[in-house]
Parts: sequence; C-alpha cells; structure tokens
Amino acid sequence: MFDRLQSVEDRYNNLNELLSDPDVVNDTNKLREYSKEQSNLQATVDAYREYKDVKSQYQDAKQMLDEKLDADMREMVKEEVNELEGQIAELEERLRILLIPKDPNDDKNVIMEIRGAAGGDEAALFAGNLFRMYSRFAETQGWKIEVMESNPTGLGGYKEIIFMINGNNAYSKMKYENGAHRVQRVPETESGGRIHTSTATVAVLPEAEEVDVEIHEKEVRVDTFASSGAGGQSVNTTMSAVRMTHLPTGITVSMQDEKSQIKNREKAMKILRARVADKFRQEAQAEYDAVRKSAVGTGDRSERIRTYNYPQNRVTDHRIGLTIQKLDQILEGKLNEVVDALILEDQAEKLERMNDTNV
Repeated sequence: MFDRLQSVEDRYNNLNELLSDPDVVNDTNKLREYSKEQSNLQATVDAYREYKDVKSQYQDAKQMLDEKLDADMREMVKEEVNELEGQIAELEERLRILLIPKDPNDDKNVIMEIRGAAGGDEAALFAGNLFRMYSRFAETQGWKIEVMESNPTGLGGYKEIIFMINGNNAYSKMKYENGAHRVQRVPETESGGRIHTSTATVAVLPEAEEVDVEIHEKEVRVDTFASSGAGGQSVNTTMSAVRMTHLPTGITVSMQDEKSQIKNREKAMKILRARVADKFRQEAQAEYDAVRKSAVGTGDRSERIRTYNYPQNRVTDHRIGLTIQKLDQILEGKLNEVVDALILEDQAEKLERMNDTNV
C-alpha cells in the first residue's frame, strides 16, 4: 500500500512541475488534463503527508520511552504514543479508501431518465414524485437541473421525463439510483382505500463528451418533423422536432422541447451520445458481472432497488437491506442517509476485492 502511496505523491510532485512548464500553460487541453489529475490526487497526497508526519511523531515518542524518564514524563509519553497509534489506524483506513480505484465518471454531469412503468396513471404520478425528490436533492447539493424532454400527464405526473444535473461529483452520488423504484400507497383515484403497487424506472447516465464516445455524422440518421404539443400558434407550423437514430446500435432519441430545431438537435445529440456510451459501458459491465455480482447492483434497469411504502412512512433499499422510517423527508430530497449508506457499501466491497487481489 505504501509503495502505491509514494508513487501517487511522486506523480503529484511531477504534475506540480508540469503545471508550471510554459509549454503546458500555453496548451489548454494539457493544462486542463493535468490540473484535473492533480485535483484528483490532492486528497490522497494530503492524507499520506499527514500520515507520514504522525508516524514520525510516533517513532520519536517510542524512542523517548527507551530513555531514562521520571514517572510523570513516562506516563505523558505513553499517553502520546496511545493517541498517535489511534491516529495512525484512522489514517491507514482513510488511505485504503482513498486508494480505491476511482470511477472515471464520478465527477461528470448526469442525464437522468424517469419513466412511469407498471401502474398506469399512478406510475406516472410516482415518476413525478421521484423527479421532485431528485430536484430537491440537487438543490441541497448546489447542483443545477435542466429539463431536456418531458411527456407530462394531465394529473401532474410524467410518462417520461429526461433532465440533466450539472454539478460537482453529480454522477458519484446519483449513479446508485439506476433501476426500478416501487411505490406502495392508496392512489388518489382509489375510492375503496386499497393499497396499490406501482413502479417507475430510473436510468442514470454520465454525460458523455466527444472524447468519451466518437459518433460520426454518417452513423446518425436525422429526421425532422412538426412538433406536437398542447396547441397554440407555433405548434405544427415548423419542422422543429428532431429524431436521431444511431445506425450501428439502433438507439433513437426524439426531441421537441425547444421551438428551435438547432437547440433540439443539440439536446438530442447530448442524450444520444450518453445512451450510446452507456450501452458500451453496460456491455462491458455484463462481461464483468458474469464473473462477479455487485452488492449495490449493476445498474440493471430491471432490477428492483427500492420500495417507498406510504402507509408505513418507510423506504427500503433492497440492495443493502437498509430500512428508514422517514419516507416524507426522503421525498423532500433528504437523500443523504441513503446515498451515504450506498457509497459506504460500495467502498467496503471494493476494499474487500482489493484485499482478495493482494492475498
């Protein structure tokens, strides 16, 4: 472990030198690449330097115990040794976690897709509840939300809503939301007071940049058509709606949210690029999962990950067996307790995997 930490610190020092090199300063791409790499190493290097400092203090204190000391001084040094031992153990644990390979998508923006699944109007209403929950959570994180496409129902729900979350480490916290979300409650339209079960699916895609996935113009078929909407003079008068089809994969994206065809094209391409990248990622993950199944889920859209039980004010995350009697708070966007538990589980599993590899 300490060889790896020393390598990380050496690379960090090397990046410091590179970032003051005039050739790098004048090259925008290299400057951005090296700055990002250095930023990713910062926390590990800070913790490692703190560890080395505490370890040095510990060794000095241990040496003092070999010297002739009066009773009070010996007792004081023993206390310091015990305290430093505790600090060393904590820092070693923190360093193990910091050495877990980072998901390269963690610091990316997110494209989220929520769809009402089984349950008709009630499922669409629940999709609306989930969108509101994620919107509130994004606010608490200082993230911004942009709705890219929506298909609302008359009752205030959504058959489908696609939106983008812009913000620091958005994907690192939202990626665990991938899957089928189940709700148990008495629908407003239910006169008999019976509890119904409905589901909505959530897809979480890291925003794919051009460098992540290359899509050639000849691989995309673009069809334009008149947008359909709630009415008004501008509807159906211009061919502003766009349908893009990625021919190699058959993935299709339609966009008619904007009145401008150019803006619809830009939004559609963002979603198309993210979906194509996600397809390639899912295929690679499927090969990996054939060997090892992840406790927090593979991100399979069909996997039931969480149940929201309204009568009991209960939320259960089935992947890690977490049950919280705070449904009302969670729906208001207070998701930290759930997200933190999933991150910890994921870290623990990755640590175990690293230990197995090192044995």
